[in-house]
Amino acid sequence: MFSAECLMSKRFYILIMLVGSLIVAGCSSSSDSGSTYTVKRGDTLYAISRSTGTSVRDLARLNNISPPYTIEVGQRLKLIGSTKTSPTSGKTTTKSSTKTAAVRPSSSVPQSSWPPVGQRCWQWPASGKVILPYSTADGGNKGIDISAARGTPVYAAGAGKVVYVGNQLRGYGNLIMIKHSEDYITAYAHNDTLLVNNGQSVKAGQKIATMGSTDAASVRLHFQIRYRATAIDPLRYLPPQGSKPKC
Repeated sequence: MFSAECLMSKRFYILIMLVGSLIVAGCSSSSDSGSTYTVKRGDTLYAISRSTGTSVRDLARLNNISPPYTIEVGQRLKLIGSTKTSPTSGKTTTKSSTKTAAVRPSSSVPQSSWPPVGQRCWQWPASGKVILPYSTADGGNKGIDISAARGTPVYAAGAGKVVYVGNQLRGYGNLIMIKHSEDYITAYAHNDTLLVNNGQSVKAGQKIATMGSTDAASVRLHFQIRYRATAIDPLRYLPPQGSKPKC
């Protein structure tokens, strides 16, 4: 079965092709139809929001889900545009966990071919607590989510050129993408205030935004490092939190 992450990755791949001139392979949608989604093991409401383009707030409203947004495997969720009036929950005896299941990676570049640590010099894009790590699991997070107070500065993780500023990619809110080379792009999602423009050159450590909660359940920064359009684990390449890169 195709993953919930697949649809999100397809949208992100298309955007990368448009702004970064990268050619990547597509993948098939995981939604059962244009208006419903069936919860699979490892899904979270936040991940489903980003993969289907329906905000967490709308998912909760359409399906009568209250905080802490518990969902169950097999549950059918209404999405934006749904006209169904049937109950949203299916029979199930297994509840999903915020931890993702260990299933096949969805990356187009296999982990064995990821670039070596130290090939590029990265720095932390924001101070805060990592509340959601990277996962190769089907439906897993394809970056890291850092939580802090609203308005916390967001910094460029490396020098490069801003290739996207906007909120057209549903599930990411106010999004910034920076191209660092032909191989690398970083992404910064859910921002509050955007402080850079398309085409602008930025330095490593330059303030580019402030942390917010656009298209997110709480204030956070969703940060990705994309290598040849494949999302790779930022924690593998960032220096220890709170320290400066040694490169």
